[in-house]
Amino acid sequence: MTKKDMAKAIADETGIPQMQAAAIVQRILDGITETLLSEGRIELRNFGVFEVKERRPRRARNPRTGDRVNVPAKRVVTFKPGREMGKRVRRLKKAPAKAPTATSE
Repeated sequence: MTKKDMAKAIADETGIPQMQAAAIVQRILDGITETLLSEGRIELRNFGVFEVKERRPRRARNPRTGDRVNVPAKRVVTFKPGREMGKRVRRLKKAPAKAPTATSE
């Protein structure tokens, strides 16, 4: 599902214009990003927790050449699903089929 698909679904369910729904979806995503940048963590009850974590530097191997390379330390965003989401996902009998992705959007 893309942001556009999400905005369309919200617009269809609520009756608001699709452009307004798209702006709301974008503002929510921007708010998550801004909170991660300023506080490093955002908890959305029954959904999950996004958190900025520090990865230590490490040695890795270039799979093409086999050479050893140094990977520097970096910050990454992690996501831990909330209890409610975890329960619902675990009830799935099998993973949903992936929809074909558009190459241009």
